[in-house]
Amino acid sequence: MDSPEDIFYLKQFVKQHPDNQMGWYLLGKQYLQAGKEGKANYCFLQAGEVYDAFEHESHPLSESQLLLVKEWGQRQRKKRLLRKTAALAALLLLLAVLAPANGAQYIPKPSEPVIAVNSSRPPVGVVFIPRKERNPIGSAWNSLVAAGKEAPQLTYAARLEEDTGWRHWKGNTRLLMAVEREELNGKLDVDMLDSLTCSCEPTDASAAEAQYLEWQEQQETHWTLASAVFHYERKYKKWPQRLDDLIQPYPNNVIAGEREGMRAMFPDVLKKLKAAKSSGGSGNLPASTETDSEPAQPEKPKAQSIVGSNGILDKQWSAPLSIVVDKSTHRLAVVQGDIIVRSYKVGLGGEETPEGSFYISEKVRNPNGRDDGDFGSRGMTLSGTLYAIHGTDEPDSIGKDESLGCVRMGKEDVEELFDMVPLGTIVQIKNGTLPNKLQQPKERFELEPSQNETNPAKVYKWLT
Repeated sequence: MDSPEDIFYLKQFVKQHPDNQMGWYLLGKQYLQAGKEGKANYCFLQAGEVYDAFEHESHPLSESQLLLVKEWGQRQRKKRLLRKTAALAALLLLLAVLAPANGAQYIPKPSEPVIAVNSSRPPVGVVFIPRKERNPIGSAWNSLVAAGKEAPQLTYAARLEEDTGWRHWKGNTRLLMAVEREELNGKLDVDMLDSLTCSCEPTDASAAEAQYLEWQEQQETHWTLASAVFHYERKYKKWPQRLDDLIQPYPNNVIAGEREGMRAMFPDVLKKLKAAKSSGGSGNLPASTETDSEPAQPEKPKAQSIVGSNGILDKQWSAPLSIVVDKSTHRLAVVQGDIIVRSYKVGLGGEETPEGSFYISEKVRNPNGRDDGDFGSRGMTLSGTLYAIHGTDEPDSIGKDESLGCVRMGKEDVEELFDMVPLGTIVQIKNGTLPNKLQQPKERFELEPSQNETNPAKVYKWLT
């Protein structure tokens, strides 16, 4: 079995299945027969226990052994095909069941969660690998091992775009690897998704990219919900009992409404935030002992994390969202640790805009009684002062210093911000901290309102 075709097959095989130790062992034997000891030794190292079992025995490369390897590869391809076929069949069945009598089709929204049935582990998780990590795959494996039984059923290793110490949530993300744990035997099915990482012909990543985008939307829902629960407990000194406790009329509108998946997510988020607080506020959870004038500051997270789409696997990811305003770049960003979730261009007041730490003490819809007044359609008061983040009827002032100190935003931007961050969110106004790049996805984050968030009894006199 010395034909070039067989040698080529083995090389391609180990690229596609790097965890198959027998494949590496057989390729090493082939290299050894060809007198290429260096390459043979590399393959034998990859072979691990298989090489240990045969190194002291006469084990010639045979047609039957190569056939076994080929059969194993064929079984793996069939398993992937069966999984994709089963998923497609299930979707078609669901569409047939849910289709109305008039023939209209039901199309799931991208924000609808993927729910794991009869499983305590999240269905999907992501390991974020920093750019400075030279061994991204090994780093991802270490995170999976550390997660143990809490590891998701399917985990993606990914790299977020990095810029001057920040990571961009909606930037150019690279998916490196997918690891799926089979339910019956616990074996791991690995697909390499990035040719620069594996030096191989990667698996088609289109399905993984679609699932990652869906996971991102679910994670944004989780961040807003977890932030709301955190600030509700801080404000009222008690935990919310249900999602509706967070969605109240003005002035107790902690969040502006709900979105798909939030209600189902609430019990698990509440449980894990309670557990984090009972442990003494360790990790990245700010202690709830601050006064309203001095809000706690969450620490920046570690470089990598495993995050599940329906729960918190890493405490750093339970820290609430916060807002950073950069006067030098005229940027406002929603951040989670060192991740920029959203970034907008804003109008400021130069020296009239104060630097320091504030919090959102009031959220009001249509502060002028309409959505096209001086303050636009949304307003958020900063720490009970005359400064606020609000809309404007002068859109040309965005990106300039023309206000009397407030933060002006475009209509779509301020409405998305109003929905994404809850009452109590920390706002830090600095000079020289955010990159210029904007992050405004086509599909805006939006909550469905159910309560009256207007305040017609008050005439607002913010320093517009």
